[in-house]
Amino acid sequence: MKKLFYILLGVSLLSSCDMELDQQPISAATSETFFQTAHDFNQGLNAVYAVTRGYPDRLLNLSETRSDNLYAVSDGGVRDWEGINSFHRTIASNPYVVDAWQSNYTGIFRANNYLEQLQNKGEAVITDQAVRNRMEGEVRFLRAFFYFDLLRYFGKLPIIDKVVSNNEAMEIPRSAPADVYSLIISDLERAIETLPAPSGYATADKGRANKFSAKMLLGLVYMTRSGPALDVEGAGLGSNEWSKALAQFNDIIQSNEFAFLNSYSSIFNYDNERNKEVIFNIEYSSGSTPIVGSTFPWVLVPDTWFQSLGFGTQGGLMIRPVAEDLLAKYVDEDVRKSFSIQNGYTYGNVVEPRSFIKKFVDITKVPKTSRTDWPINFIVYRYTDLLLLKAECILNGAAGNQATEVDAVVNQVRARAGLTTTLSGVTKAQLLEERRRELVGEGTRWFDLIRSGQVETIMKAWIAKEDVQNQMEDFKKEYILYPVPQSELDTKPGLYQQNPGY
Repeated sequence: MKKLFYILLGVSLLSSCDMELDQQPISAATSETFFQTAHDFNQGLNAVYAVTRGYPDRLLNLSETRSDNLYAVSDGGVRDWEGINSFHRTIASNPYVVDAWQSNYTGIFRANNYLEQLQNKGEAVITDQAVRNRMEGEVRFLRAFFYFDLLRYFGKLPIIDKVVSNNEAMEIPRSAPADVYSLIISDLERAIETLPAPSGYATADKGRANKFSAKMLLGLVYMTRSGPALDVEGAGLGSNEWSKALAQFNDIIQSNEFAFLNSYSSIFNYDNERNKEVIFNIEYSSGSTPIVGSTFPWVLVPDTWFQSLGFGTQGGLMIRPVAEDLLAKYVDEDVRKSFSIQNGYTYGNVVEPRSFIKKFVDITKVPKTSRTDWPINFIVYRYTDLLLLKAECILNGAAGNQATEVDAVVNQVRARAGLTTTLSGVTKAQLLEERRRELVGEGTRWFDLIRSGQVETIMKAWIAKEDVQNQMEDFKKEYILYPVPQSELDTKPGLYQQNPGY
């Protein structure tokens, strides 16, 4: 299957775009001379998509590892994920935290530049207005995507919604989450107006953002805003917009563009990409120069497991064990456990009894030359996730039927997993646990805990039970947010204030 090669463009095109605010943005002469033809605008659009390459790794490092799904304390030495997992106060310079800020703002700067060039030159260069509108919709979706990622990690943000000079950027303070949401929602509403459905794209372009990926993100935005504020300036505003979210999800369901697959493993099959479960994914393709494959499959997988199977080092370093608490939530017949989690292994004469997440690894597809070149897309939004989010909206007061739209969905998900017992009167707590089992390894758990309002209670109890090595810090509500990277604070002292708790 032919794929989008937008990842490739991130290696070279517009590479002068910085990741820090004290650098010269891409808005100057380079852009003025570059955007001259329709082909240039296609390349520029691909360069915005290219910034999403590291998004899956970020979810695994900052959401999955932060949550109660993994007990990822180090066996020795210092690992970058250890401070994330163990709630250290001194992670403002952690490379995962820095990347989350810098990469997303790189995408925002590219999006701003592209929208300006499209406004100034697009009509003369791209005569088809529908094409121009689609390009604008894709970039607005991506800008909203980058801002939402930042908002959930850091809370207050500097809003940069146009091309600015270096000096101008140095004067933009962080804005309240409500103001950031206004930009996100505006971008998504425009994207929904202008983007086609997946069926409206040619085969080679079906991996691009579509109307329903924008609706999925908008629904998740409304849900996240509806979560409690939890006494931090984060993504939860207690806005009670569950019905608004439900309306977006119902539109997606009624489109008949997507479907619930009967086999759990087929959703993630390397030979079944862009299947009917996929609402939006990040595209990768292996075997190209420069490398444009994915890196996320090995992030949570220890090197010694690959080596025990006869492969070379893949880069997963040490094991990040699955929490015993999570393992206990699965029954033996649950196929999601056996598919997603490796239950120990032997390397040489050493027996490793602990489990780890292997959900995205197909050992017949292990790259032969580079660990960064896996040939698998990452599913950002999928249909089962949507159905469970819809059920959550109903349990939070949106209009809907408990039996047919909550219980039936949960039981459908459980039946696909091989479970024969059915549930009735599903509660919020039961739904949260079912999402945990279904979406393990997909980076949703940390955000689910925050949106539920139970993150402090659950994490404190979990640490008390799980931290057998006594290496984790006490959980505080301030750790719902990550710290602003120290490099950003140092750029212009006093412009940003550090998030409390760090």
